Amino acid sequence: MDKQIKPKSKKLKKTMMIGVPALLLLIVILLSATHKKQVNIKKESISIREVTLGAFEDVILFNSTVEPKTSVFVNVIQGGSVSDIYVESGQMVKKGTPLLKVYNPNAELGYLTRETAMIEQINNLRNIRVSIKSQQLSLDQQLLSIDNDHNNAKRQYVRDSTLYHQDIIARLDYEKSVQEYKFQKKRSAVIKNRANEEKVSRNSQLSSINKSMENMQNSLEFLRKNKENFTVKASVDGLLSSFNPIQGESYVQGQSIGKIDVLDGYKLVAKVDEYYISKLQEGIKGRVSVNSENYDIVLSKIYPEVVGGQFLLELKFEKEDVSSDIKRGMSLKSKVFLSNDSEALLISKGLFYQSTNGKWAFVLDSDNRAVKREIKIGRENPFYYEVISGLKAGDRIITSSYDDFKDVEEVNIN
Repeated sequence: MDKQIKPKSKKLKKTMMIGVPALLLLIVILLSATHKKQVNIKKESISIREVTLGAFEDVILFNSTVEPKTSVFVNVIQGGSVSDIYVESGQMVKKGTPLLKVYNPNAELGYLTRETAMIEQINNLRNIRVSIKSQQLSLDQQLLSIDNDHNNAKRQYVRDSTLYHQDIIARLDYEKSVQEYKFQKKRSAVIKNRANEEKVSRNSQLSSINKSMENMQNSLEFLRKNKENFTVKASVDGLLSSFNPIQGESYVQGQSIGKIDVLDGYKLVAKVDEYYISKLQEGIKGRVSVNSENYDIVLSKIYPEVVGGQFLLELKFEKEDVSSDIKRGMSLKSKVFLSNDSEALLISKGLFYQSTNGKWAFVLDSDNRAVKREIKIGRENPFYYEVISGLKAGDRIITSSYDDFKDVEEVNIN
């Protein structure tokens, strides 16, 4: 006997139609969420380096230029046009050697006018001094005459007083002698007092005049010395450089027309990236190599002004007796040490740092796959980064740029 088959309920069919697609969609979502983003890269297009354990040399390398330790600028003291040129650039010069002469008629006329005025003032002061001395001489003569009159009157008074008391002369003659003596005594006292006051005043005037004449004479000598400024002279012994004047060319006062290099040694001058401005300080040691010979150097001066992303610094040789192979203008590779060597994990420098700022890297877990891993980078030198954490010796990482695939989690290496 046949078995009767009951049809499925419509409710079950509806549940199956909705549930199966939803389940499939959920599976796809879960697979997508757990699947890592990957990219396929050819091995020839990337650089792979191994993390090593070694001595980290905390140094900075840069190009430096050899310059004289001391240079003195040659400036035009008195502006004007060049009339004569006595030397050429590259010559050795002694202090006081004439280099060139400038011509400035207006300035020369001004000097002549001031010189004439000063000489006239000096002559006037001399005449005044002569007049004061003449007045003093006349007063001294007057005092001598008064002293003489007073002494005569006193002598006559003494003699008449004796004769009067002996009844030899009349009373009238005696009283006349007394009156003359008192008059001359008072007259002498008054005139001497006035003469002393005038003498003090004249001495003060003479002192002021002498001081003024001395100042005027010094000013005149200074003016005459300034007239020599039309000739530019070497201020020190040394090698004249950057000196290229042209006859007839005009220069303003204070303009630099060259420099004199004092041959007392050399220094190194370099422009360094502003990144290192906080890492460097005066006194840091370094080394420079010339023809396979090493020379110790020390950072002597830092110019804090940053121009075009660079700042200027100077280094000096620790020993003065440098090789004759070192010449002015040479470009040398210089090295300065920020700290002593220390053992550290090292990874070769590469463009990956610019892509990740040193916070992560693609580390190979097999020959054909690299995975993203967080790391921490410390110090750096021209060749290596110091690894603080996230890597160990023997690990291999991709050191080339990540810009084309920095959003993926894994790199498949073909």
